Amino acid sequence: GRKKTAVAVAHCKAGNGSIKLNGSPLELVQPDILRFKAFEPVLLLGRNRIKNLDIRIRVKGGGQVSQIYAIRQALSKAIVAFFQKYVDEQSKQQIKDALLQYDRTLLVADPRR
Repeated sequence: GRKKTAVAVAHCKAGNGSIKLNGSPLELVQPDILRFKAFEPVLLLGRNRIKNLDIRIRVKGGGQVSQIYAIRQALSKAIVAFFQKYVDEQSKQQIKDALLQYDRTLLVADPRR
């Protein structure tokens, strides 16, 4: 995911539900308001849907807010890609529709730089 000059890359694999950001848990993102913004895809889909996924996110460039927006986009895209590859098309479509209905920027990059 990207926002302005911030770039986030997410790797998703089967696991036990941990979400790491640059090696530390996503729960430690500061400030709190931005933490909730980063967690939006998780809260939207529900913890039970991604409780068996391990997600590693690497982010660099940009400012604090841009990084958070890049993180949430990378997180959303990784979950959709995982469901497409390892689960079934129908559940992928449900997730994609839920994310797009809530906020289009979760899956579609903002072309402005």
